Amino acid sequence: MAQRARFEREVLPAFTGCVLPFDLDASQTYATLMARARREGKAIAEYLRRVFTEGDSDEILRALGHVARARGMAKLAADSGLSRENLYNAQKPGAKPRFDIILRVCRALGVDLVTQPQNVRTPA
Repeated sequence: MAQRARFEREVLPAFTGCVLPFDLDASQTYATLMARARREGKAIAEYLRRVFTEGDSDEILRALGHVARARGMAKLAADSGLSRENLYNAQKPGAKPRFDIILRVCRALGVDLVTQPQNVRTPA
């Protein structure tokens, strides 16, 4: 009990205005929303959309590798029809996987590749 009092007296004041108070309800709501987004694939789709939009080919391969490992390589191999070895080889630095491998991985992750025009300014 003495440690808690000392902590509240000596340590907490140093963080006044620097740390937001913990809100259990907000934390639980956020966790629920993130779990639903993960379950529905929205988090993966948004992550990959940003990387495909802003990244280069190496960043795209790295992002696909992160998502693949998070999903589980064995499951991704089964869902894509590729061997685990093919999946790991496609993620090696400097790898240049064929487009059909990228497409099969994206489809196995539940992500569609779509095209859209870039935001282009038209002269006034």
